[in-house]
Amino acid sequence: MARQAIWCGHPGDGLHHRGRGAARPDRPHAGSRMSKVVETDWLTIVRSAGAAVGLDVDQVDPIQVSENAIYRLPGCVVARVSRPGQLAASRREVNVARWLKASGVSAVQVVPNVDQPVDIGGRAVTFWRELPSHHHGTPTQVAAVLKQLHRLPVPAAFDLGEVAPFVRLEDRIEAAHSSSNEDRRWLRAHLAELQERWEELPKGLPWCVIHGDAWVGNVAATDDGQVVLLDLERTSIGPPEWDLVHTAIKRTSFGWITAEQYAEFCDVYGHDVTEWEGFELLRDIREFRMTTMAVQAASNRLALREQAEHRLACIRGECGARPWSGWKALE
Repeated sequence: MARQAIWCGHPGDGLHHRGRGAARPDRPHAGSRMSKVVETDWLTIVRSAGAAVGLDVDQVDPIQVSENAIYRLPGCVVARVSRPGQLAASRREVNVARWLKASGVSAVQVVPNVDQPVDIGGRAVTFWRELPSHHHGTPTQVAAVLKQLHRLPVPAAFDLGEVAPFVRLEDRIEAAHSSSNEDRRWLRAHLAELQERWEELPKGLPWCVIHGDAWVGNVAATDDGQVVLLDLERTSIGPPEWDLVHTAIKRTSFGWITAEQYAEFCDVYGHDVTEWEGFELLRDIREFRMTTMAVQAASNRLALREQAEHRLACIRGECGARPWSGWKALE
C-alpha cells in the first residue's frame, strides 16, 4: 500500500514501519506523564531552528517522536531533531545526501540553500524534502540501488568513517529494564563474543561506501517509478556484505521472502552473500541488533515484552533451526 512519505530518523533494528511504532505527541504511551512537556520542547526546537534559517514555521505538525522528533513544515519540508550530541553525525548525514545527489544516486534530499544542521540547545535540526507517496522497495530494487551505491568512489570532501556494527548496543542492554538480570548478562556476553568474532572477519568483497541499514523500508519506491535511499545516518565505509545481509536474512532467518525473490536479488546485485564464510557473523550481528532493539523497547511498552522474549529465545537457540517464525514489527 502506498503511503505519504516522510524522512524519518534512524529506527534502529526493530522492523518499524515509518511513522508507526514510536511515541507521538498526540498519542503518548500509557503511563508517560511527561508527554506534554516533551511536545512543547520539540515544537520550540523545530520552530527556533526553522526561523533561524528562514523557513516557514507557522504550521508545524508532528509526525513522529521517539529518540528523534520528526515534524512536517509548510512547503513539503520535513524537520528532524536529533537526540543530544549528534551535531557532527547530522552534519555528515547532510553531506552524504548532497554527495549522493551530485553522484547521481537517488536519495532523500536536504532542503537546498539552507545552512544546516542547526544547533538548538545541543540538538541538531536538519531539513529534508518530503517524498511523494511511496511504498517499500522490492528486493530487486534494493539490489539495484545498492549495486550503484557500492560502485561509487569514496568521497574526498568529507570523512564517512568506518562502519560501526555495535553502535549503541551496550546502551540498549543497559536500558532493557524489563529483562531479567540473567538475560542481560547473556546479552552482554554474547555482545562480547560477536565483537571478538568481528575482529577476525573473513576477507570478502572490497570495502566501499555502504548504506549501513539497507532493509527494504529504507529503499522507497515512489508511484512515479523512482527508487530512493532513505535514512543515511549509518552510511559509512565497510564491507558491502553488511548491506547485502539485510535481504539475505529475510530469506534465511525469517522466511519473509521466497527463494525465487532472493535469487532475483542475487542476480541483480551479482553476488550471494550467504556463500561467503563471513555471512554467519554478519547474520548473527544483525539478529542481535534486532533483538536488543526489542528488549529495550519492551522496557517502556509492556505489549512488546512477548516479542522481545521470543527474539531473545531464538538467538539463544531455544526455538530450533532457522528460519524462525513469530518475528513481528515493533508497533
